[in-house]
Amino acid sequence: MIVDYIIVGAGLAGCSFAEIALQHQKKILVFENYSQPSSTVAGGLINPIILKRFTEAWNVAEQHEFSIPFFKELEQKLHTNFVFELPIYRKIASVEEQNNWFTASDKPNLQAFLNPKMHHTKFKYINSDFGFGEVLQTGYMDSKLFLEKYHQYLSSKELIEYTTFDYESLKIEENYIEYKGSKAKNIIFSEGFGLHKNSFFNNLPLDGTKGELLIIEARELPQEIIFKSNVFIMPVGNHLFKVGATYNWDDKTNKPTAEAKNELIEKLNELISCDYKIIEHLAGVRPTVKDRRPLVGTHPTYSNIHILNGLGTRGVYLAPYLANHLYENLEKNKPLLNDININRLKKIIWK
Repeated sequence: MIVDYIIVGAGLAGCSFAEIALQHQKKILVFENYSQPSSTVAGGLINPIILKRFTEAWNVAEQHEFSIPFFKELEQKLHTNFVFELPIYRKIASVEEQNNWFTASDKPNLQAFLNPKMHHTKFKYINSDFGFGEVLQTGYMDSKLFLEKYHQYLSSKELIEYTTFDYESLKIEENYIEYKGSKAKNIIFSEGFGLHKNSFFNNLPLDGTKGELLIIEARELPQEIIFKSNVFIMPVGNHLFKVGATYNWDDKTNKPTAEAKNELIEKLNELISCDYKIIEHLAGVRPTVKDRRPLVGTHPTYSNIHILNGLGTRGVYLAPYLANHLYENLEKNKPLLNDININRLKKIIWK
């Protein structure tokens, strides 16, 4: 088989690159072994604002403009709804936070995303003496459902193989790579935290951050609003809610822990006062980077080996946006943004 791209990893990043390549009539072959559940476990929040400080996330306006329509178009292609528009209500903890919200909402780069009017709606089981700040153009993506449907689509076209990639079987030539009988012009590695097993890029500073969340049933909570305080409470239908998330920089396993569960329960009980039942407890390691920027670009020695990784907590926004940047870099020689290009680490990693 001769293809344009071999893609290793079929999470949000790998699938986004696969779709962009297919939209440009490129031939692809994808490998997936389901060893990294972070994309399926993720909360999937569509939130342009860092709500701890009321600041705009990095390049979020461009990401929002590209990535949300990208996934909306895929809903049509896959005949499935997995993007849901819901407002986020940030609980305001003090008069000082109220003032900070008003100041932030008046900034030109934030006006499209922050409602300047404070909400003082009384919710029966969610108290906020100082009201709620509403974030605009928000919601969530059911990333598990998206990946399930997109994998089915790739399978129907015989474009995906469910197996562990064997790095030692990769043969590198000047103008192509070869892997177990398949030749490709380029190979893209999008393995999430699995990068640490990748001999071509495992020297990059990917520092996985474990996140855990709960799925609860709460029949008395509103189902049309995402609430955010020390945790988020996100309705996902049928009186079910995702509650998250934790951050652990030491534990690199995908096993749920009692410590994280207790932390989530404690923070949830500070926010709501109604009865609820815990349905499920999930965990996964996010592919994060110490400088909080993704890892995108080309290997310094091999011009046909590339990486698309390090999306952290904002995969819904970043995956299509970065995949498109990488595609245009490879196909149109468009320079990568310095913030995401792995060349920024050259002096540290590839001395």
